[in-house]
Amino acid sequence: MNARTVALLDQYADSHRHPTNRLTHKIAIPLIVFHILAMLDWVRLAPVPALPGGVVTLGMAFWAATAVWYLRADVKLGLLVIGLSVLAFPIGRALPWWSVVAVAVVGWLVQLAGHVVWEKKQPSFLTNMVHALVGPLFFMAVLTRAYRPGQRAAAAA
Repeated sequence: MNARTVALLDQYADSHRHPTNRLTHKIAIPLIVFHILAMLDWVRLAPVPALPGGVVTLGMAFWAATAVWYLRADVKLGLLVIGLSVLAFPIGRALPWWSVVAVAVVGWLVQLAGHVVWEKKQPSFLTNMVHALVGPLFFMAVLTRAYRPGQRAAAAA
């Protein structure tokens, strides 16, 4: 993992110290990523007959742009985030619109509860928008043990 990515993960970890807040994020972040991609997929940009569904959507464009960012941050973790997040398209298309909206509401309420009730600190993406992308990478790194908060010297080596 490169030093820039470790620094971003360290910054993110500093805003997510309470264990219950981290737990809420393990629930909320996948829900938020899902709903963002699923909702952006509702916006059709251009017809492309060669694609399944025959159209490029804003969700696809956003997913591709974030895929580049994740791969530059860390190839292995990026591939995991990209691979899991692409599932938002078929799942989002299979669900009624109101259920995607319900997922959005639940995801944001769970995340905000983590910050208001336990962390007592605003979400880090409100001061650094890059942290909106770091969140999924952080929790993938923690889940795969590629990064362990509090062991910065070992992570940077």
